[in-house]
Amino acid sequence: MQSIQDLVERALVHINEAISLTTLDQARVQYLGKSGELTGQLKLLGGLPPEERKPFGQAVNAAKSRIEEAIEQRRATLEKTARPAGPDLDVTLPGRRRWAGRVHPITATAEIMKKILMGLGFSYDDYPDIESEYYNFDALNTPAWHPARDLHDTFYVGQGQLLRTHTTAFQGRVMRASEGRTPIRAMTTGRCYRADDIDASHYPIFQQLDVFAVGGKLSMADLRWTLTELAKGLFGPEAQLRFRPSYFPFTTPSAEVDVSCMVCRQNGCALCSRTGWLEVLGSGMMRPEVLKAGGLDPAKHQGFAFGIGVDRITMLRHQINDIRLLYDNEEAFLRQF
Repeated sequence: MQSIQDLVERALVHINEAISLTTLDQARVQYLGKSGELTGQLKLLGGLPPEERKPFGQAVNAAKSRIEEAIEQRRATLEKTARPAGPDLDVTLPGRRRWAGRVHPITATAEIMKKILMGLGFSYDDYPDIESEYYNFDALNTPAWHPARDLHDTFYVGQGQLLRTHTTAFQGRVMRASEGRTPIRAMTTGRCYRADDIDASHYPIFQQLDVFAVGGKLSMADLRWTLTELAKGLFGPEAQLRFRPSYFPFTTPSAEVDVSCMVCRQNGCALCSRTGWLEVLGSGMMRPEVLKAGGLDPAKHQGFAFGIGVDRITMLRHQINDIRLLYDNEEAFLRQF
């Protein structure tokens, strides 16, 4: 009996000294395993006189229960303090800072442009990126043979469906929704898609703001005033505009509008092709065919429209000389804004 008591005391000391679940399990095997020390005591039972067998068996079972109880208590303690597998944690290291998200510079520029135009009385709405050929081309007086409708310029996604090549496609939707009621002053902004080369000033995806107004006596003077106010709000009073005669199927007369390059201050750089000017928008008076497609009578209504590249305005405002930086999503670059 004394040997069993000594065994239990040794087992309890061993169990309490276990520093991990692994060493605790080793102690369990040493005493309670098939070849364990306490299990070996039961093999002595057959060699004892009959009158000693019962008390000896009871002593072994009591010892087993006490050892099992000690193992479970130690296991519970170790599980509470156990750390996950892996390298040791150095609590002296500084914490990892979570960077706060920022508004993308293109989005921020678009919001500024929208606020300026809302102050001039224009309303804003969103329209889908996937557009029909009718609103993207037909309603804008673009004939079926026009090069812009070829596969090398436009991404088609299905029968009569395409990724819009310009946000100008929204004009027909707005005019039809007005059911002939004027005046109309509307704008939208969003992504446009063209099969374009990738270089410092071109990318297959670009952001465009499109604006148009329809009323009884609108003229090029109203268009020029609107663009001048927009330029002042974006670049300040020092910004200069240059109007060049141009052609668009949906406006006549039409003009390309250039803004003085804010990166090189008109000294010439890669962004402005060494000219000092950056082409940012096309504009003009809406053609009668476009008004008719929108359900308006061109004999009673006149309108002007312009589309402006938000990407290029962003580049001018922040003096960025490569459009690809805006789409690479490099955190170190975007963190500046």
